[in-house]
Amino acid sequence: MGWEFQPAINTAGGLLCFWNEQVFKLERKEMGRGFILLEGVWTQENQKICVVNIYSPCHSQQKRILCDSLKQLTQQDPEGLWCFMRDFNSIRHHSEREGVSHRGADASNIHDFNKWIAEVELEEIPCVGKKFTWFKPNGVAKSRLDMFLVSLNWLNKWPACTSFTLDRNFFDHCPILLRAKAVEWGPKPFRVFDC
Repeated sequence: MGWEFQPAINTAGGLLCFWNEQVFKLERKEMGRGFILLEGVWTQENQKICVVNIYSPCHSQQKRILCDSLKQLTQQDPEGLWCFMRDFNSIRHHSEREGVSHRGADASNIHDFNKWIAEVELEEIPCVGKKFTWFKPNGVAKSRLDMFLVSLNWLNKWPACTSFTLDRNFFDHCPILLRAKAVEWGPKPFRVFDC
C-alpha cells in the first residue's frame, strides 16, 4: 500500500489517502492547504488519472483560496481525467441541508460553489444511498457535504459512474465510495413498431 497524509489543525482538516500500489502507480503528488493531489496510472484501465482529496475550510474566504488553487491545478492539465472528492463543506442546493438555519450565508456559499463547479467544468456523480453525508452528533442537523466531482473527460471514459454513501460509524461523516466501471452491455436491440 502507498499512503499520504496531511495532519489536522486542532481537530479539523486532516487528510489521509492510501492506495494499492499494484492498481495505482503514483507519478506525482502535490499538497496544499486543504487538499492532496495524486496523479498516476490506474493500471487496470492503463489510464492516467488525477485524484484530489479535499477538506475544505468552513470560512468563506479560505474556501475561495482553496477553490482558486484547485482551479489552477486543472488548468495545468485541462484534458486530464480529474476526480475531486470528499468534504467540500458546501452544499449545492438548500435541500441538501436540514436542521440549520443560515439561509443568507447558504445562498452565497451555494452560488460560489456552483459557480466554481461550472468554471472548472466538473460534474457531480449521482449518489445512491443516504441523502446526507454529515450529521451533527446529536442528530438535529445534517448536510450533504461529501461528494465526487469529475471532469467531463472522466465521464466520457467512465459514463456509468456511481457514488455510494455508506453507513456512518464513530465519525460525523459517512464514508463515500466511487464506482467507475465501464460496462459493456453488448449491441442494443433493434425494435420496430408498425402503427
